[in-house]
Formats: sequence, C-alpha cells, structure tokens
Amino acid sequence: MPAHRCRLVVLLSGDGSLFQALLDACAAPDMPAAVVAAGSDRAGAGGLGRARGAGVPTFVERTADHPDRVAWDAALLARVREHRPDLVVGAGFMKLVSPAFLDGIGCWMINSHPALLPAFPGAHAVRDALAAGVDVTGATVHVVDAGTDTGPVLDQVPVEVRDGDTEATLHERIKVAERRLLVDVVRRLAGEIHTSPRGGPSDEMSGLS
Repeated sequence: MPAHRCRLVVLLSGDGSLFQALLDACAAPDMPAAVVAAGSDRAGAGGLGRARGAGVPTFVERTADHPDRVAWDAALLARVREHRPDLVVGAGFMKLVSPAFLDGIGCWMINSHPALLPAFPGAHAVRDALAAGVDVTGATVHVVDAGTDTGPVLDQVPVEVRDGDTEATLHERIKVAERRLLVDVVRRLAGEIHTSPRGGPSDEMSGLS
C-alpha cells in the first residue's frame, strides 16, 4: 500500500456511477488515493447511499437551505475543508462553484464531462452532440476553473456515435469510457499531487494523455 494516499473528496449530484468506479478503484491496495468524503447538493442523491454503504462520510449542502449562492458556496467550502482534501473530484456534480471556493479548498478540483471539450460544454453535452450530428464524441477530465467546463484538459477518450443512437444509449457508452478515464486520471494525479504547483496542471501533468 502507498505510504501516503491522496485524500479525495468527491462531489456528486446523481446516482453515483462515476463515484462507484472511484470507490472500487480505491479499494485496491496499490491505488495511491482514498475517498475520505462524499458530498452532494441533493439529499436524495443515490451516490450518497453508495458512500454510506462503503463507510465513507457524507455531507449535503442544498442551495435551498441558504439565502443565496454565495452563502451556499461558502457552506460547501467549509464542509469540504473539514475533510482536508488533497484533491476534490466532481463526479456528476451539477453545480458551478465560485473562484472563492476554488481558492479556498487548498488543492485542485477536477471534473469529468461527457464530451470532448471544448466541444459541447454544459449540462446537456450528450444531447448537444447528437443534435450536432458529430461522428465522434467522448469524455474529458479537466481542471475546474471559474468557467463552465473551460479549465485545462487533463485527458480525453473518444466514443463513436452510432447510427440509431439515442441520448440514453450514447450516454451509457460514454459513461463506461468516463469511468475508466476518471479512475486513470485520478491514479496518475495522486502520484504527483504533492510535487505539482497549486492552481493548474504542471507541464508534465497537462500532458497526461
């Protein structure tokens, strides 16, 4: 087992299939990372149940419980910082965070996105790819910045768009690729996390692919 395991705090909004891939990977003794907490903006997010089943601490910060987004963002930051992360991972997290959050966490935040950025940013990437009629889309893991899916790309994997694909069938194939990609990037980042400068990928890490 690695002498130090990179402490992951995972943020999610849905059923947690990406999160489950990380949990499964971190169960391996040679994985240089461990999930120390999972948080969500939705109390009923299925991923929280997966976390509890694995004995991982959870927290919820709903926007509805705060007077405005600034207050929510500050509360989310406080909850994340409680767990002293080395890396924050967005795994199906459907909220934007502020520059103050990114500055305050004291580490990188990365995100997984179901498209080949910079193409098709935002919440409807799979639908947008189908509407555009592209032959290939895919998955991207990138560093989170203040924009919407605009941070530096760490790695990508292509996924073919097939004749007759629906949003559901295409998204399912992207999810399979996305799980492998996220685990692979986290594995590689975890080995570098203490030797890279804060705020963006080093030259070596931005060339992960």
